[in-house]
Amino acid sequence: MHGVWFWCLAALLTGAHAAPPAQRPLRHVQNVLQEAHQPAVTEKKRPLHGRFLHVTDFHPDRFYQIYSSTSQEAACHRGQGPAGIYGAETSECDSPIDLINATMKWIEQELKDNIDFVVWTGDSARHDNDDEHPRNAEQVVGLNKFMVRKMSEVFGKHNGDEEDEDPNNDYIIPIIPNLGNNDILPHNVITGGPNAWTRTYANVWRQFIPEAQKHQFEQGGWFYVEVIPNKLAVFSLNTLYFFHSNAAVDGCASKHEPGFQQMEWLRIQLQFMRERGVKAILTGHVPPIRQEAKTTWDETCWQKYTLWLRQYRDVIVGSLYGHFNYDHFVLQDFTDLDEDTKHGRMQYLGTEDHDDEDLHASVSSDYFIQLRDEWSDLPNPPKSIRRLGEDETKTDYETPAGVKATPTKSKKKKDKQKQKLKRYIQNMGGPYAERFAASFVSPSVVPNLFPTCRVYEYNITGLEHNTAGNDMILPLPHLGMPEYEEDNVARKKKEKKLKFTVPEAPSKSVPPGPAYSPQTLSLLKYTQYYANITDINNDFHSLGGDATETEDELDALKWNEGKHKGKKPHNKDHAPQPKKFKFQMHYDTKDDDVYKLPDLTMPNLVDLARRIGEFKAEEGKDVLPQTAGEQVVDEVDAEKTKKHKKKHGKGKHGSKHRKQNEAWYTFVRRAFVETMDPEQIEEQFGH
Repeated sequence: MHGVWFWCLAALLTGAHAAPPAQRPLRHVQNVLQEAHQPAVTEKKRPLHGRFLHVTDFHPDRFYQIYSSTSQEAACHRGQGPAGIYGAETSECDSPIDLINATMKWIEQELKDNIDFVVWTGDSARHDNDDEHPRNAEQVVGLNKFMVRKMSEVFGKHNGDEEDEDPNNDYIIPIIPNLGNNDILPHNVITGGPNAWTRTYANVWRQFIPEAQKHQFEQGGWFYVEVIPNKLAVFSLNTLYFFHSNAAVDGCASKHEPGFQQMEWLRIQLQFMRERGVKAILTGHVPPIRQEAKTTWDETCWQKYTLWLRQYRDVIVGSLYGHFNYDHFVLQDFTDLDEDTKHGRMQYLGTEDHDDEDLHASVSSDYFIQLRDEWSDLPNPPKSIRRLGEDETKTDYETPAGVKATPTKSKKKKDKQKQKLKRYIQNMGGPYAERFAASFVSPSVVPNLFPTCRVYEYNITGLEHNTAGNDMILPLPHLGMPEYEEDNVARKKKEKKLKFTVPEAPSKSVPPGPAYSPQTLSLLKYTQYYANITDINNDFHSLGGDATETEDELDALKWNEGKHKGKKPHNKDHAPQPKKFKFQMHYDTKDDDVYKLPDLTMPNLVDLARRIGEFKAEEGKDVLPQTAGEQVVDEVDAEKTKKHKKKHGKGKHGSKHRKQNEAWYTFVRRAFVETMDPEQIEEQFGH
């Protein structure tokens, strides 16, 4: 158990290092008036580009050693083994500093000048995975300050006024950071604020947090930034208060819990946004996963969050998360809301046994198979309904957004078709699939698979003359909430049902929001990038055998030594000879042979989930599809894929099987960022 000395140390670390320059301003009107008396400084406004960057889970590790062992005992800190200069892909090791530097340099060269803001969803410190080098508060905070400096090097204005009194005016675009479960000590566990950690990060991130929200951030580690003033706000949620593995808190039912308080703050702010006509993107570290194979949030928090998504579906553009390392998305189904939740009542579930989640967010293959099985039950459109873009035949009756219908020849058949279509629309929650919401989970920079980053594109029609950042901010609505205090568990058990305020639903006269119908600020697509560090590290060329041992199946309870387990390519005194570091496009959701998403609105996402869930297992081996434009990750996998295709041919059976299951296999390959070979995918996910 950590003593009081630790918390004192963490608080002292708040001012231990000088911080880099601060981001685009959200200044008060009086400051602007005062500056009017100062000599004029001409500054070119940055136009909107309709694109933003999402990066997550850097996990820099200053103890990482090149050509060290990837074993659990060594953790890439010592011994001899396959750890490359840019990381040990598919292992449990953290990121070498060389990878962090190369990633930020690539972002500067390729993305800096054509994005509007950066979403940065936490875990900017290494894992506590080495008994010989236990983490301490100075290391955790120091690594976060290191990442802030890297952001400053790329996005700082560097115009000489870094030392002025305004902490919010020295970045060219807004950057929205987020607390990860490894950004605190011990990992996963944080009490209600204000505490040493919220005060520390209020200082470390003072250039990112609007000055008017600094006190509020100290209360619980949450805030928002209007990245397009009066148009679009990005919320940084502290998901650690929702996190099932945080033993210091107890969900979102009791008003004394920080999770409850954060939900109240979010409800009030989203209502404030609605009244002003501002849309919102929600971001966090831990995604809202709710499955038997994997559950990340307390059920009371999931219930409230999903209710908020439903009630503010006219405001919320989308939700973005990290933590999980695997590239995928999840749906929130509003039919899973309890009746009590819908009426503002919630049962206090009491203190549960909290699992100390594995250091890396590993999952078993059951997680994705359960996800697929859930999606297999999604509403299935009538056979004559096709996705938008597959047929240009027009129809004289309403269909869900994203699909079209082909009229039948006879009136009797047409009436039957209409009835089927009506039931389908009802099951979807209306023509815009308003029964659902979606959360996007981006894979990580840390190479537990391959290093990645993601660029979203969003609709800026009518906003061409707006700019990123602004010189004023409206006052925050007053939010009177009690300070955090320890709950009296015995008293809470007497409260059978705890009451809360249900947010107002959208007005019936208001059209569907940007998450449901294409419009200004709707997400159009994302482009996924990855760095093939097997090739870039240049340590392995023509190794025989499987790239990953079959026995090393996905197991959340085991340390993964990676695809080069047991291999020693070089002595530790060997000078690395890497190829030029770069990220390459993995896929984009629109110009893609399999996903084929016109945009990221709910009708299209639900349709993709349904197609993924249509998987049908067959006897014998499958023909695994390769999407046009996607590159196989290394020479070994390329050769094995070539032999695999040759063996099974392209006959009638293979063609049928490819069409039937291509969405599922493509989804799995991309979830693991092309680090699994076809035989592995077939063995673990072909049933």
